[in-house]
Amino acid sequence: MGDPRKLRKKFKRPLVPFEKARIDAELKYLGEYGLRNKREFWKHRFQLSKFRRIARDLKTMPENQQKISFEELTTKLQSLGLVGTEATTDDVLSLSVENILDRRLQTVVFKKGLARSIYQARQLVAHKHISVRNKVISSPSYLVKAGEEDQLGFHNYSPFSAGKEKIFGQKPVLTKDDRKEPKPRTRSRKKTTRPTKSTRSTKKTSSKK
Repeated sequence: MGDPRKLRKKFKRPLVPFEKARIDAELKYLGEYGLRNKREFWKHRFQLSKFRRIARDLKTMPENQQKISFEELTTKLQSLGLVGTEATTDDVLSLSVENILDRRLQTVVFKKGLARSIYQARQLVAHKHISVRNKVISSPSYLVKAGEEDQLGFHNYSPFSAGKEKIFGQKPVLTKDDRKEPKPRTRSRKKTTRPTKSTRSTKKTSSKK
């Protein structure tokens, strides 16, 4: 058995289960960012609530502890590319769920033009075609750091590493011979012979015998 660890909550369910405005907003995020289910959206919303809770608690801390905890929070958010170097507590409190969803590996792969759609980007990540710093990451919800965007691409062992033509397809280059107008197709109809009077009479005589 492994070492015992404390299981912590990764998401928090909404208090009101059936709320039309909230359900419509969640479904919009699911379709825009290609999320698998609402739990993925709840996880990122729970991450945002943690950052905002720490920023609110900073105002009640003493000055010495406030500086240390604020530097820890800003360095983490700066590495994720969520805030700038001269960020304040108001900048942390003004973060939204879209800012975190834009840092997901799935959305970064789609925005870099490595996939046709947001759903194909998820497929490429899940099938281990994408690597970050020469390390394969198969989790679409991985938050890409600011310094990792330039080192993101197809893995060397992936068949798509040869070029984007395997995903988007390569347009054929037509020559002068290929540009000739195709000949019209002619349908060949089978000739049907109708029975004549002589054939009818022979059939009747054979049936009488």
